[in-house]
Amino acid sequence: MRLSGRLRSAVIIGLQGIRARKMRTLLSMISLFMGVLAVVTVQAGANTAERALVANVELTSGIDGTRELYAPPVTGGSEAVLGAIRGRTDAVALTSVNAIIGEPNVTPVNPGGGPFDSVGEYGPFGPGRANIYCDQNGCYKQEDTSAPPPPGQAIELRLVAMTADVRQFRPFRPEAGEWLDFGSAPSMAPRLVLNKEAAKGFERYTVPAEMRITGSSHNPTPRIVGVIDDGLPMPQAYVRFDELTNWISTESVNNNGGLQLLMAPTAGDVEQIIKLRLGALGVPADQIYINTINSLEQAQTTLAVLRWVFLGLASIVLLIGVGGILNVGLATVGERIEEFALRRAVGTPRLLLAGIVLAETMLTGLFTAAAAIGVGAAAFRFAGPILASREPVLAYLSFPWQAGVAGVIAGLVAGLLGGLIPAVRAARIPIASVMRA
Repeated sequence: MRLSGRLRSAVIIGLQGIRARKMRTLLSMISLFMGVLAVVTVQAGANTAERALVANVELTSGIDGTRELYAPPVTGGSEAVLGAIRGRTDAVALTSVNAIIGEPNVTPVNPGGGPFDSVGEYGPFGPGRANIYCDQNGCYKQEDTSAPPPPGQAIELRLVAMTADVRQFRPFRPEAGEWLDFGSAPSMAPRLVLNKEAAKGFERYTVPAEMRITGSSHNPTPRIVGVIDDGLPMPQAYVRFDELTNWISTESVNNNGGLQLLMAPTAGDVEQIIKLRLGALGVPADQIYINTINSLEQAQTTLAVLRWVFLGLASIVLLIGVGGILNVGLATVGERIEEFALRRAVGTPRLLLAGIVLAETMLTGLFTAAAAIGVGAAAFRFAGPILASREPVLAYLSFPWQAGVAGVIAGLVAGLLGGLIPAVRAARIPIASVMRA
């Protein structure tokens, strides 16, 4: 209680000193403001860069901690995997096939499923026409020397089929329309959600609504229901697995390259069941590829180095503000010698005198931190939508609380460092100094 009373007295007298010397307090805040704002900006920028990096990586690779399993193409492999995850919400199987939407028997405007901004240059496997073959050792190409079909109004893309909503592992950002509804009955007209690159192609070219799927003998009529940002530069469309298998057999899906399985960290039983089932089908254990997605760890070292470099520069600016508080504090103590000597004469402890000076400088640092955090948050709020045109993920970010905490700590530390020497000087003022009055 005694310590609490002294602390309360120091704070109250410190506030009275700030109110009595408004101009000096304002000058101290101005000298400290840029330093605290620099710390807030660096911390906010580091957190924003980290979150933006994580958001972009999550679109293409998956959320950190997700377990990823590749089931190689083997007879009965797809049925084994799908049976293990049927009815589960913590695991999603994906597969992909090539598809062409538009006129039949023509060369698509983007042969090989390449991006539309490089139409006529090359596909994803380099210049020229090639047939792509995949097996357990990977994918390779074989040049096609036959005469190509005539060019026409058709778009080639990669069709990704999912057994359930994959957004729990890859949080795609919605752009238009709606996402796939996995709770309804499968449709004979496959519902597609395009990525931004595929949507770009359908905006530029008018193509008939006829889709040819590799491995299918019939051509369905697709329905485009939405557009998402998946972070990929190649045109892709997402479809329900059961709607794709209305037109292509599960065995054809398996032969196309097997299945990719995304699982929550808690789905260890599913992983073991799948490994046992694939092992019973003759798949060697070393051909069942399982890994944990941990993309952020690879970038953390670079982010940490950049953060410490910029924090070092911000600390230099902050030290300039500390010097300003120190100068103002020493001048103030020099003017208040009689006051402090009188307080000593009536029994005020030296520690309380030092506390009064420190409370005044630390409160000044705290007020400066509040102002810097307010300016930083306002700038973050207005700059985010403007920068979102260049980096869409910034539209979904808010001012990081870590930056606010860093600003408060910087303000308090600056007040402590700037007021330490004046506090020691105030505590050492002799009682005899009161005789000057």
